[in-house]
Amino acid sequence: MARRLERCELAGLLYILDVPKSELPLWLCIANFESRYNTHIVGRGNADGSLDYGLFQISDRFWCTPPSETTYYTFNECNVNCTELLTDDITRAVQCAKRIKTQQGWTAWSVFGEFCNGTIDGIDKCFGAV
Repeated sequence: MARRLERCELAGLLYILDVPKSELPLWLCIANFESRYNTHIVGRGNADGSLDYGLFQISDRFWCTPPSETTYYTFNECNVNCTELLTDDITRAVQCAKRIKTQQGWTAWSVFGEFCNGTIDGIDKCFGAV
């Protein structure tokens, strides 16, 4: 069953999945603006007909295999079925998002430049700091 995660809940899950604490505010910002922390979101179709999946809105054109045939070639760089990015177990989504960040940087997410490339909320309160 897919659901909407709470901000600090997602911060904890990302940290457990080896996302560096210093990067958590950016990951949270991206997840917020891409999916509003929803694990089950499939985005509206892109101009090329591709779809984006899950918390980080990962494209089926480049990163995952869509559940049905497409008119475009898919690369599946994350070696994952797109439906695996739509579950409460966010492990595969995080692994794929990390790969995307490694290959393309934060600007792989269109929301980065407009919403996440400045002052963003910290995560101290999520980890008990005041």
